[in-house]
Amino acid sequence: MNDQIADFCPQKRNAVRAVILRDNMLLVQRKVNRGGNVRLTLPGGGSKTGETLQQSLHRECKEEIGADIEVHRLMHVADYFKKRRTNPPTVRHQIEFVFRCSVSDTYIASNGIRPDKNQQDVLWLDLDSQMVDLLWPDSWQRILQDDFAKAPVYLGLIDSR
Repeated sequence: MNDQIADFCPQKRNAVRAVILRDNMLLVQRKVNRGGNVRLTLPGGGSKTGETLQQSLHRECKEEIGADIEVHRLMHVADYFKKRRTNPPTVRHQIEFVFRCSVSDTYIASNGIRPDKNQQDVLWLDLDSQMVDLLWPDSWQRILQDDFAKAPVYLGLIDSR
């Protein structure tokens, strides 16, 4: 990371994400920001102090998608510089840990007990649909096309919109 970015990154944060696939469908959260822009995200979020990555993932999935998950394996690790709306503007260096997970066959996509800010609903995204273009950050779109399972474990820097 260069010195300019370091000046605006006051903290690092570990974040966990769940890749949950069923019949060529990916479980995602649909979020709508204040401007009405729609984006789709993988379930997950920041780890809390004292939690393991897997504990964080279980908690986040219960809160956001209302599911008890089974964590299978670590698929990817990536660096992500997330722009924050602070005064002055800052960037958070997020280290993303992406795990292959599953939900029960009876799971119906729905919001959990504590959905993310701007989260409208949870849905199964058909990987052959045009809606894949809404997946955020944009790098996930490319990785999906290359097949999540075949991409390298360390992805390096992923981008944002």
